[in-house]
Amino acid sequence: MNEQMGGSMSTDMLENIIEVNEQNFQSAVLEESSKRLVVIDFWADWCAPCKALMPVLEKLANEYAGQFLLAKVNADEQQNISGQFGIRSLPTVIFMKEGQPIDAFQGAQSEKEIREVLDKHLPKPWDAQLVAAQQLLAEKDYQAALEILRSAYKDSEQRYDIALSLAFTLVEMNRCDEAQTVMDAIALADREAHYERLLASLELKREAGKSPEIQALEAQLNKDPDNLQLAYQLALQFSQNSQFKEALDLLLMVVKEDKEFQEGAAKKAFLDVLASMGKGEPLAVEYQRKFFNILY
Repeated sequence: MNEQMGGSMSTDMLENIIEVNEQNFQSAVLEESSKRLVVIDFWADWCAPCKALMPVLEKLANEYAGQFLLAKVNADEQQNISGQFGIRSLPTVIFMKEGQPIDAFQGAQSEKEIREVLDKHLPKPWDAQLVAAQQLLAEKDYQAALEILRSAYKDSEQRYDIALSLAFTLVEMNRCDEAQTVMDAIALADREAHYERLLASLELKREAGKSPEIQALEAQLNKDPDNLQLAYQLALQFSQNSQFKEALDLLLMVVKEDKEFQEGAAKKAFLDVLASMGKGEPLAVEYQRKFFNILY
């Protein structure tokens, strides 16, 4: 989209590329930069490097589909705007956020170099995923939030705030061992007050999750660790309490000792737990592999 604008920008759709003049500068550049990144390209007809750079910027503006606005300023025609920015050579490209320049370069740059600058200043996909997950958590839709957070956690290379949201979700779902694994992976330098509060919540959840039935069965199994019937019953209690890892560990032990335990009841229970966890669950994938290794 490359059209001269009037005084304000359409709110019906995001523009990718505009031409800037004194009439639309306030709305198209200053005000818009409080909503998203604005990339100002100062150019002129006589400038050969400008003509090499502009198609690259336009291509990226369309590819990024509204994540940033390319604002083109003809430096010869818009000398007041060029003067405000102290433009001394062309092309000059300035990156604006919140009405302030945050980065710039002069001269023609490669597409790769421009992408690197853009990626420094544009929101990452996992930022939007985190916002979406937090909305789902507010609605107590923990399963949907979990799926989004797992993806964001992996793609962001286990970023601290995403890790905490993932661990919180697992705690709320009573999947304490999995939450502990996520929290253990958080760097020591990042373990601040929020981490400590969540760790305390995890311990409380772990204790509260032990119903009298679970406590009694655990005590009996500790005294008689080879009793497959007790292990099977405790696994069922764990699965009903969404303590999937504990349930799977016990059922795996039962199947390993007796593949046809109670006419295949342990195998069926194991597969039922996997199914209840949903598709793509890393824990389910891990235990499915262990299960088939024992069977075959």
